Amino acid sequence: MAETIQMPKLGFDMAEGTLVRWVKKVGDPINKGDVIAEIETDKATIEIETTASGTILKHLVNEGDVVPVGTDIALVGEPGEATAGAAPAARPTPEVAPEPAPAEAPAAAPTQPAVAVQVKAGDGQLPGGVKASPLARRIARDKGLDLSQIPGSGPGGRIVRRDVEGFAPVQAPAALPKAAPAPVTAPAVAPAAAPSAAPVTPPPSFGPLPEGPDIEVIPTSKLRGRIGRRMVEAKQQVPHFYVTTEMDVEALLKLRQQLNASLEEGAAKISVNDMIVKATALTLRKFPNLNSHFYGDRIVRHKRIHIGIAVALEEGLINVVARDADRTALGTMAAQNKDMVARARDGKVKPEEIEGATFTISNLGPYDVDQFIAIINPPEAGILAIGAAKQVPVVQPDGTLGVSWRMKVTISVDHRISDGAEAARFLQEMKKLIENPMSLLI
Repeated sequence: MAETIQMPKLGFDMAEGTLVRWVKKVGDPINKGDVIAEIETDKATIEIETTASGTILKHLVNEGDVVPVGTDIALVGEPGEATAGAAPAARPTPEVAPEPAPAEAPAAAPTQPAVAVQVKAGDGQLPGGVKASPLARRIARDKGLDLSQIPGSGPGGRIVRRDVEGFAPVQAPAALPKAAPAPVTAPAVAPAAAPSAAPVTPPPSFGPLPEGPDIEVIPTSKLRGRIGRRMVEAKQQVPHFYVTTEMDVEALLKLRQQLNASLEEGAAKISVNDMIVKATALTLRKFPNLNSHFYGDRIVRHKRIHIGIAVALEEGLINVVARDADRTALGTMAAQNKDMVARARDGKVKPEEIEGATFTISNLGPYDVDQFIAIINPPEAGILAIGAAKQVPVVQPDGTLGVSWRMKVTISVDHRISDGAEAARFLQEMKKLIENPMSLLI
């Protein structure tokens, strides 16, 4: 009997994901653990693995569809096996809930309306015979575009995401003035996006959306949207303070050079960031209060130290997590970090690799940035901002002028959890490790 594959929950707060691409086609044989599709969540694009073996009998959702967690997305079974009896397509309940539910729900019985509406959603049907994926509808709504004017390139002329995104901006203005009188146009666009966004991000009152051949309007990605919401929360609700110090990294750089020279060919090189992650984790052992998360009237103090490492992607930032960074050997950590960062940039990171950080590091040193301050990722207590290691003139202990490698480090701390003195002591302890780096190998 055919088995169903469902949209997995890729994170505790995930409610839905966009099926970006089917990796396996209908008719392809698969084994348990094979990657069958790519899902875009609000954190990253993630490959999902099948939980069954057999042959892909049917795709139950289309590329570009927004799919709630737990929805059946594919059928797997023996080649030629009938699939009619399973009728799993009725599962995608929440898909339509955001928009047409209010109009259709009252007309049907208490539990039936959801099913009736779902069938429409799965087909992407709209009044007037227009077919469009849920994602395409959402983007079109946000952009104020009339779907009936957009040619569909999907199966059966279905309008998909690329059709809406590729719709010539020159045509958009022609549709907008018709839809609403001039004074109503500006507010009509802004409120349309607001309901789906978090309440903490009210639509900006920047006036009407600019239009014309000299601009390009780009829909906000899930990841960028999440970053925006989280950072607004952090800046509005988390009272940050910042403490900066300068560290002598001459010995650290020499040790790194020696360690890498001793590695076997092909082994992952140890980066400065790996050593900073290790030093941070060891320092946090002495400052458990900074390895805490804030939950209103309670502070959760973590007994294990998992360091989030900010990774820049084209769509935004994600954190890969170096678990038990204080207990992991430097060489092992370097290999793990390199692997996670590479897969994160390729969109192949696993959910467990971007969840569970207890403290975060952001390093802009590779971009030649001397110093910056980072925004806390709630509910974490703090974040370290690492600048570039640079040769600078320094006054030697004997009073003469010399040259040394220095690096500036700034810690941002939630003042509801800690105070400036503790943050300063944290940096003092970390400085000892960085300036006496052999301690990182113990």
